[in-house]
Amino acid sequence: MELPDVVLPAHGRARDELVNDLRARKSADADWRGGRTWSLVYPAGPDVDEVLHEANNLYLHENALNPFRFPSLADMEREVVAMTAGLLHAPAGASGSMTSGGTESIMQAVRVARDRARAERGVERPTLVVPRTAHPAFAKGAKYFDLELVQIPVDDDFRADVSAAESLIDPARTALVAGSAPNYPFGVIDPIPELAGLAAERGVPFHTDACMGGFVLPFKPDAPPFDFAVPGVSTISSDVHKYGYTTKGASVLLHREGAHVLQYQAFLYDDWPGGLYGSLALAGARPAAPVAAAWSVMNHLGFDGYTRLVNRTLDNVAALRTGIEDLGLRVLGDPTATILAFTHPRIMAIGDRMDEAGWHLDRQSGPEALHMTISPEHHRVIHQFLGDLAAAVADPGTARDAEIRYS
Repeated sequence: MELPDVVLPAHGRARDELVNDLRARKSADADWRGGRTWSLVYPAGPDVDEVLHEANNLYLHENALNPFRFPSLADMEREVVAMTAGLLHAPAGASGSMTSGGTESIMQAVRVARDRARAERGVERPTLVVPRTAHPAFAKGAKYFDLELVQIPVDDDFRADVSAAESLIDPARTALVAGSAPNYPFGVIDPIPELAGLAAERGVPFHTDACMGGFVLPFKPDAPPFDFAVPGVSTISSDVHKYGYTTKGASVLLHREGAHVLQYQAFLYDDWPGGLYGSLALAGARPAAPVAAAWSVMNHLGFDGYTRLVNRTLDNVAALRTGIEDLGLRVLGDPTATILAFTHPRIMAIGDRMDEAGWHLDRQSGPEALHMTISPEHHRVIHQFLGDLAAAVADPGTARDAEIRYS
């Protein structure tokens, strides 16, 4: 990152001036409140926003690093983890913790599996076996924690190829196998029972990445099996700051086993003058607000509230999918939950037209596609979105090939 030519001002600025400056800067950001953003933010409505504001303000300054000084945070974190564990059919004796997000949850699962493989199976050169569509956090974990990343190819439906996975899982080297529920690029769920079964047969742990689906699939009665109800699933990541509707910085990592496995996640250090230092997180100081916000929203919504929001979101998905396909665009795979990716011979030019109309859609490659994560509040803009999409399809123009696009 190239640094701007800015220095700390010699004199402070007035609060009103600063706030006006912030508002002006923010005006260039994606308009998620207007429903024009199809990723990154997951709004659930004004009632949830009010709860989030109260919880965040109450815990704006606290530090979740030390549970002895802030016992309310320790209690709320345990309750968030317990409620999430209940949704995902965790057995008695399961354990877990909150993290800063899906990337940390996944990376911690990778690190724990690596350390277990070393200590319990004598694995010296571990591999991490994941589908080609798995979140980049797995590749990041492999790089940071020195595992060899082994990718499972996917079938035409964009789900992991089980027959290919069978030959890639090595009992002597594989530290962890994983699958997605659903994967981010296409919104399809990997064959979790089959993959977890292959891993279990070889004595290898299995991780379900339910960062996208952990607060959707439990409220969808016909969802395919993906959680601890599946034999062989060892760990699960589930983001509360996605479809749990809390503010950013809140995810949960769950272990089927208890303290025996959690010891591999914990970091304890006493060889310094500051006394015992211990943490289950990769970070040291941790913001308290996401913990309080997660606890507050989960208790505010309850099972019936989440069910209502999931049903509304799935209705939005169905309406958008029908409208997209009616325009001659092809939805990739058979998405299960809240993600749609769609393509067309001129899809990038269509995406540029949608940018010009004020919509924010992610771009994908392999194949080229536009990508949407759909939230309950998108019901307000479906008609307008499909109208602008129809215009873009009718006159896509020429794609700006030289432009760098970020997904």
